[in-house]
Amino acid sequence: MSTSQAVIMCAGLGTRLRPITDKVPKVMVPIEGKPLLLHQIEHLKEHGVNDFYINLHYLPEVIKDYFGDGSKFGVKITYSYEPELLGTAGGLKKFEKYLRDSFFVVYGDVFNEINYSDMRAYYEKKQPAIGVHVIAKNDHPHDSDLAVLDKDMRFTAIYRKPHKEMPKTDYFGMEGIYLFNKKILKYIPDSGVCAIDHDLLPDIISKGEKYYGYLAGVDDYVHDIGTHERYSKAQERKKSGN
Repeated sequence: MSTSQAVIMCAGLGTRLRPITDKVPKVMVPIEGKPLLLHQIEHLKEHGVNDFYINLHYLPEVIKDYFGDGSKFGVKITYSYEPELLGTAGGLKKFEKYLRDSFFVVYGDVFNEINYSDMRAYYEKKQPAIGVHVIAKNDHPHDSDLAVLDKDMRFTAIYRKPHKEMPKTDYFGMEGIYLFNKKILKYIPDSGVCAIDHDLLPDIISKGEKYYGYLAGVDDYVHDIGTHERYSKAQERKKSGN
């Protein structure tokens, strides 16, 4: 099974990173001299991904002017512009006609050094599965979506933020990195706003689909840059090489 496609969600407004994001989308903020989105693409390319799909909303020309069709970076990029935000699942649905059997989905504002090859191998071992989802211990659980899994790492429940109560058992933070089977797309409505974590995943779990957590390894690094503090930590990580 080959997974050479990735959808990178890039439509966010980045309001918590203002004034940095007054003139550039959040995915274009610099880390060690180049945009976060370029780090994402280069890392996925190292793991055999060369076909990219990017949704746009806020300052779309900044992204398109920099990346073009992707050829200067040795990849192919297809865009989808959303005049009104469709949510992460709604944005994903727009690429349905292009997507093959399986594909990665990554939130563009999550700086990561995930071993995508290992994630792909894990997904293949879990077949038949509708997908796998990177999970990790989380240092800010109160503002994160949380997953509860069974002994086989299969999702049994999702606790959505904001939390009125925390899970009574062990839980994991849900990172914005997925590997989906194309059949998941049938659960996304053709129109309207739909979010992956808040709408799509609870639906597939309630309907008995096999969806598994992929526990980030000791050498994996996943860090969203949604706040100035987290952005600074990602910059320090890349600068130090640790």
